[in-house]
Amino acid sequence: MTTPVLSSVPTPFAPFTLRLPEGQAVPLVCDSPHSGTFYPDDFRYALPFEQLRAGEDTDVHVLWESLPLVGATLLAAQFPRAYIDPNRDVEDIDPAMLDAPWPSPLNPSEKTRLGIGLIWRDAGADGRTPIYKRKLSVAEVLKRIARYHAPYQAAMREQIEAAHARFGAVWHLNLHSMPANSYDGLQIRGEHPPLADFVLGDRDGTTAAPEFTAMVAEALRKRGFSVAINEPFKGVALIARLGRPAERRHSLQVELHRGLYMNEQTRARSPDFPALQSALAGVSAEIAAYVKDQVQ
Repeated sequence: MTTPVLSSVPTPFAPFTLRLPEGQAVPLVCDSPHSGTFYPDDFRYALPFEQLRAGEDTDVHVLWESLPLVGATLLAAQFPRAYIDPNRDVEDIDPAMLDAPWPSPLNPSEKTRLGIGLIWRDAGADGRTPIYKRKLSVAEVLKRIARYHAPYQAAMREQIEAAHARFGAVWHLNLHSMPANSYDGLQIRGEHPPLADFVLGDRDGTTAAPEFTAMVAEALRKRGFSVAINEPFKGVALIARLGRPAERRHSLQVELHRGLYMNEQTRARSPDFPALQSALAGVSAEIAAYVKDQVQ
């Protein structure tokens, strides 16, 4: 039985949950930045709640819940990405959404152009429905950063640095789910391959050693899943910042097709949810074993 998701939750609440390794720890730090379902009571969104929820990576942290059992760390946001996105840089803001100038330089990315920067502009099934019928104040955006984004980033840095200091290396998995219409959401036109069951993103081999990406891909494929590499998701700000293979810091984004485990209209878990969860437990164990071998 899953807990119902409420349209408004009193603030403040803890910005994340953190599960530390159980048993022998390995330098594998994993995070689910977009599976939060606590919608703050100061959100003041203006579209139907069911449409706003389309941005969630609902239940991703549950699907990967066995990670701590194999020695990994698992961080998961409790706030929704549409409110503030912990997978974005703080400069990735659309100034047109604000009621006053931002106090420091901004650097809007392609994600902001698509309406899904640090503070989401649009949501809905088509990803193009405005979230607000108002301008946001600079003060409220700064509060969102201080209360949710900054603590999440600090927790991630702490776990990454602790693992690297202890083992001399660290591997990071940035865990997500992707909608069936991902190509439309990314505004990718024309011919393209079918969306794979899993998409692994290492920013074209720059954020993780190729053998690590290949190892995760093989662990998934031998369980019957189709896997694409960097198509159509390469990974964004978080793995770009964390992934420095030359320093034995490897960061890999993992996107899984929502059709594998949920009804995208109702967001209810499908009958396939337990089987996928079990398969990912096996994948988690293989990844942890690989990481352990690298630091022995």
